[in-house]
Amino acid sequence: MAVRGMAEISQNGIFRLTSNKSYGIGQAFYNMPFSFKNSTGKDVLSFSTTFAFAIVKDMDIPNLHGHGMAFVIAPSRGLPHALPAQYLGIFNASNIGDPSNHVLAIELDTLQTPEFADINDNHVGIDINSLASNISAPAGYFSDSSGEFRNLDLASGERMLVWVDYDGLRKQINVTLSPIEVSKPRRPLLSFDVDLSSVILDTMYVGFCSANGLLIGTHYVLGWSFQLNGEAQALDVSRLPLVPQNQKQKQGKRISKKLITGLAAIAIVFLMVVVSGITFMVRRRKKPEEVLEDWEVQFGPHRFMYKALFIATKGFSNTQLLGRGGFGRVYKGELPSSKTQVAVKRVSHESSQGMKEFIAEIATIGRLRHPNLVRLLGYSRCKGELLLVYDFMPNASLDKFIFSKAKQTLNWSQRFKIIKDIATGLAYLHEEWVQVIYHRDIKASNVLLDSEFNGKLGDFGLARLSSHGMDPNTTHLAGTLGYIAPELARTGKATKATDVFAFGAFMLEVACGRRPVETKMLPEKVILVDWASECWRNGEILTLADPKLRNDYELEEMELVLKLGLLCSHSRSDARPSMSQVTKYLGGNASLPDDLDVISLVQEHNEVQSDGVMAPGFELDNHSKPSVTITEPFFSTGR
Repeated sequence: MAVRGMAEISQNGIFRLTSNKSYGIGQAFYNMPFSFKNSTGKDVLSFSTTFAFAIVKDMDIPNLHGHGMAFVIAPSRGLPHALPAQYLGIFNASNIGDPSNHVLAIELDTLQTPEFADINDNHVGIDINSLASNISAPAGYFSDSSGEFRNLDLASGERMLVWVDYDGLRKQINVTLSPIEVSKPRRPLLSFDVDLSSVILDTMYVGFCSANGLLIGTHYVLGWSFQLNGEAQALDVSRLPLVPQNQKQKQGKRISKKLITGLAAIAIVFLMVVVSGITFMVRRRKKPEEVLEDWEVQFGPHRFMYKALFIATKGFSNTQLLGRGGFGRVYKGELPSSKTQVAVKRVSHESSQGMKEFIAEIATIGRLRHPNLVRLLGYSRCKGELLLVYDFMPNASLDKFIFSKAKQTLNWSQRFKIIKDIATGLAYLHEEWVQVIYHRDIKASNVLLDSEFNGKLGDFGLARLSSHGMDPNTTHLAGTLGYIAPELARTGKATKATDVFAFGAFMLEVACGRRPVETKMLPEKVILVDWASECWRNGEILTLADPKLRNDYELEEMELVLKLGLLCSHSRSDARPSMSQVTKYLGGNASLPDDLDVISLVQEHNEVQSDGVMAPGFELDNHSKPSVTITEPFFSTGR
């Protein structure tokens, strides 16, 4: 988090935005921006956040409140020209109401300011570029059981929960408030129809602001989660910290020293007995121990307790097993605190330094938010195990439908939609995020399907990052045979073009209903790209279409996918299109060249031979040969 002014983050994770000082501000923003717009750059994606807060008023003036606090979406990581008091550390006298602010704030206001037409000194408001709320309501909530409105005192010092949900399709924002012990009410406190496309920029920062004036208060954020294109992860209220006690409240609750001394002595004796018993039990039961090293502290928000994942997966029971991959097994789980369904992947690890770098990658990739990317929620470590936690996808992976011998398959419109979904997600990784991300393992088994069969690219275990315009710092060859570009086999160096090659192979396998390498096929059909090139030269490209489709497909779409798959799988990296170009082709916003022969689609070298070794022309000497990671066995019978 980036903090300014009085804001600070305590060791137990509490954000204290302000302290008992007059005329000060506090700002705490998440370090990295979020991409709020869809691929067209026009519509704002849906987003959701939930946070727990507490406002402790000054006990010297118990009947008067200081100023409040707000959840803020802003174009910069902090608002340097903001003023205290009624401006809440968000605006100043000259910029308030200016549309160029591009600021959305959900205010929890505890002082009535006539300047902004506040309804009272205890209200919640939705503010756009100003503190004159677009809509506001007295603080409180609607009971699910009776439907009646129940008031809440924002500055009572009690812990409360706030939910902010924006529906990008309906163009509606809802704000809900409740006490800490009450689940999210079904009826929101505020509901406001608004199109945020003119307010929210492509990338924005999220965080909190607060301020004190002459009257003071202390503002805390006790827990927080945020999510683009989905519901924010529920907070486990049982694990939320208590509100630090007001010092003046402590002074008003003095207990005699004799009583304290007596209770302390009893407590010490009792504690010694309990500790001895616990130590004995731990030694006997020898439960798995958490692994937490100093360097992992910075990745804390991405870490899950091993015990929680053990319970979620019923002890990694075979009944919860979803599948096996090159790096481990994947289990279905339900987090005990939030009841959220997740997929948990167990990976073995040994190298401490390598694990440090890997978890750093996880912390970065965990910030990705895109509707066509499987969300990596975090990780857990315990002795020799690494656990990766992902969103659960009800319809599993695409290969189960494409290659299954069962009658169930996907129709062409579903397949074509999934291809476009993955192209959009990959374009985001390559060109739209703050860093370039090379996935390095694009294939049907790493494309997961949600309940509505939307395609999401998953398994970022091999992904690598670099800055835009920079080369990735790796010579480790990784991927799956059949998807590895020729230049990647020579150098081990991942690029955007090597991802595009794999995406080309992916398009061909989805359209043809077979894997890129099938060792049991006739020699001329073993390598799908070579066979497709031959069919193209002979004018028989449509004969490649998956027989399971029974010719039920759009001819133009099928031909587009097959030709584009060949273009992306070109043996020369400079002949392959970028992923933004691919999305234009698939979306009908650009046309492929009429004569693809000018691009020389004939593959000059086979990537692999049928026995899985590199073909002639790709021999490497001992000095240039990269290290190799193959994520799945080289068999045509399954992955």
